[in-house]
Amino acid sequence: MLSIKYVAKSAGSLLSRDAHFCYYSSLLLARSPITSDAPKLNAQDIVASFKSWFKARESSVADEIFTILTANESTQDGVTSTHHDTDIALAQLNLRLTEKLVLEVLSHGASCKDVLSCLKFFDWAGRQPGFYHTRSTFYSIFKILSRAKLMSLTLQFLQDFKTHRLIPSIRFHETLVMGYAIAGKPDVALQLFGRMRFQGLDLDPFSYHVILNAFVEEGFYDAADMIAQQISLRSFDSDVTYSIKVKSFCKQSKLEEAQRYILKLLESGKEIGGGVVSVVVDALCKHKMFERAGRLMEEHKERCIPMERSYGIWLRNLTQAGKIDGALEFLRSKKQLEGYVPEVFRYNYLIFRLLRENRLEDVCDLLIEMEENQISPDKVTMNAVLCFFCKAGMLDVSIELYNSRSEFGLSPNTMAYNYLINTLCGYGSVEEAYKMLKNSIHHGYFPGRKTFSILADALCSAGELDKMKELVFFALDRKFVPSSYICNKFIGALCRSRRMEDGYLIHGELNRILNKSIGKNYYSNLIHSFSESKRGDIAARLLIEMQERGHKPARRLFRAVILCLFKMENPQSQFFRLLEMQLSHHGPSAKIYDFFVDGAGHAKKPELAREVYKMMWKSGIEPSLKSDIHMLKAYLNNGRIADALNFFNDLCQRRKIGRKLYDVIVVGLCQSNKPDFALDVIQQMKNNMVVPSKECYEVLIQLLCRSGNYDLAVNLVNDFEKTRHRITTFTGNVLLLHAYKNKKLYETWIRMRDMQDETSNVSLLGLLIGVFSGCIRVPNFENLEELIEQCFRPDIYTYNLLLRKLCRSEMERACELFDRICQKGYVPDQWTYEIMLNGFLNHGGRAEAKRWVEEMSRKGFGQTRRILLSI
Repeated sequence: MLSIKYVAKSAGSLLSRDAHFCYYSSLLLARSPITSDAPKLNAQDIVASFKSWFKARESSVADEIFTILTANESTQDGVTSTHHDTDIALAQLNLRLTEKLVLEVLSHGASCKDVLSCLKFFDWAGRQPGFYHTRSTFYSIFKILSRAKLMSLTLQFLQDFKTHRLIPSIRFHETLVMGYAIAGKPDVALQLFGRMRFQGLDLDPFSYHVILNAFVEEGFYDAADMIAQQISLRSFDSDVTYSIKVKSFCKQSKLEEAQRYILKLLESGKEIGGGVVSVVVDALCKHKMFERAGRLMEEHKERCIPMERSYGIWLRNLTQAGKIDGALEFLRSKKQLEGYVPEVFRYNYLIFRLLRENRLEDVCDLLIEMEENQISPDKVTMNAVLCFFCKAGMLDVSIELYNSRSEFGLSPNTMAYNYLINTLCGYGSVEEAYKMLKNSIHHGYFPGRKTFSILADALCSAGELDKMKELVFFALDRKFVPSSYICNKFIGALCRSRRMEDGYLIHGELNRILNKSIGKNYYSNLIHSFSESKRGDIAARLLIEMQERGHKPARRLFRAVILCLFKMENPQSQFFRLLEMQLSHHGPSAKIYDFFVDGAGHAKKPELAREVYKMMWKSGIEPSLKSDIHMLKAYLNNGRIADALNFFNDLCQRRKIGRKLYDVIVVGLCQSNKPDFALDVIQQMKNNMVVPSKECYEVLIQLLCRSGNYDLAVNLVNDFEKTRHRITTFTGNVLLLHAYKNKKLYETWIRMRDMQDETSNVSLLGLLIGVFSGCIRVPNFENLEELIEQCFRPDIYTYNLLLRKLCRSEMERACELFDRICQKGYVPDQWTYEIMLNGFLNHGGRAEAKRWVEEMSRKGFGQTRRILLSI
């Protein structure tokens, strides 16, 4: 049988060479031995080694008891096990109940944070003949409830105890005082103590210290001082008293006074334990005073005060503060110099922090150390090992240990289940991950939000929609609401699979549980999903529902729903039905009418858009500028140029036309390839003293150049320069592109030079056009770049044109220009790389072209079929 040390040591040697986790797996499963005579490692060897270590843990009575208590929480055939089943199983253990045994079992449950099982056992023990709970067992259960913040349950318990005097054999008043003190009600505890003193009764030392600690915890320091005096008068002082008083100083941030108090105790000959010093160490660390805490430990170690507890607290605080390297170094030095070995829970805490930071080699070292020091792993350690192997990429080992859990009493916790499910999903084992999830639910665990999202995403991607549906209902039954992203993805997948009814059912369940907390983005994504699946009826209902919840849909959302309605049967009636519903719910408004005019226009139904526009007038609402723009676009975008011009002329009669409406019709006419009409509108703008926008000039110049009407294009450039001063990047690029293609633009420019201002940027632009048309030669391309920058602001498209010109004849200078492009902060695009590739191929540089193809692939760009064939 291989030892843990052999397995972990082997792993560490490889991790030091390569931090990638898959190498860890390669080592432990290596075919070649680590040394010539070492056995070959495989997954079964590793599993056997860890099984052996886990089984070495002594099984206690507490383990057997909690196995029964937790096993009877699950259900079989849908029927929950009764208390009677649990009582029978516990009775078969033939336990001899004593105070010591009950305290051990409760302590075990507290370490596992299993409050419910602790309560079950406490109740069962109290009902057994011949056993009565003692003050110590009551104290133990009260502390468990207090740490779980179940104060209301504790107070109810005390009320029942006070009313019925449940246990006759213990001191009734002491238990009440102690219980209320632990439950965070020291004022009630003090009142009860006062009644006791009035009746001539007193607390014992244990109860005095419980109430003293309660006052300190709650911040009643004056009352705590009074109780401390009573303890001193009765000579009940002990190491516990000193620890609580030091805690009082520390909670008041009187750290210097706490240290002086300890020194005073030592000078007076009092014997103090390590717990007193550990309180100050903890407080100093909490105040980020680690150096002082370290010096304090060294000082008191020289006074022969036990330091184990202080060391443990020091380790915990270093780890919490992110000083993990310091914690590991401290652990190594103290082990070497003083033989210090932390408790198992200290190791567990360190291991989990190291796992969080993916420091697997350090985890290996700690596992070795635990085995060498003969520290038996507890359930937390075993869960950490499962997580460790998942992170190390050794899923098969984790799964084998998980499947063998009954052999050594492993109960996976939430973190282990999360790691297993996440890793299974990462390996594509979605079916196994889902089975793991169902098993975790059976044992009372439900995955965290991140794990749920990973599994849900994997199920959707794998098309396992039935399992995903079951998972969502599992979550909703537990009031766990999946994220909007997961809901949208799942419902979208259902819609794409033609399961719209299931999608709407899931939405209904979410709607029922969340009530008014469903967000706007969720509705938007959901409506788009149903719209893309051509279920406009459902999309329309969701749109109404979204508005009823107080969300305001955007125009694009309305547009998506309307476009979907026009892909269904009876689209016109569906369209007007939705309009009627909107008007009945929200009343007539320009905004609603605008949405429907816009939607009808995008659905290529300008006649319906016009009908809605007229309805607006009839309802007494005067169309706004936005309404007019939507109607005008409805005509223009659908090629109804005559209707658009007539509508525009009507608008000119009805209102003063501003630049926005002029821009819309000019751009629309240009997009419809109607430059003559666009030029007429431009002239009308000038007559009405309205300056055309940059976009009007840009689209019209582009259209004129494309149709070869360079005379009008040059006129517009001159006009633009007079009104807008600086040529835009878009217009500059259009002119350079057409100059590069032929010489006609430059010839037109020369012919019309008399109309230009020789001192303006337009004359420089003419020089650029001459260079790009090949009519003018420049010796230095850097000067050409400067010339471009004087005319207009260049972008990557401009530099691509420059590269294209250079690549015709000078590839070396083209490469230099490419470097300058990158240095100036421009990001080369696909066209940039294709220009360079074609340049090298045209000049016979196939080897260099291959290197550029590789660079393109690294950048995520594809290659054309022509380029691949050429190479």
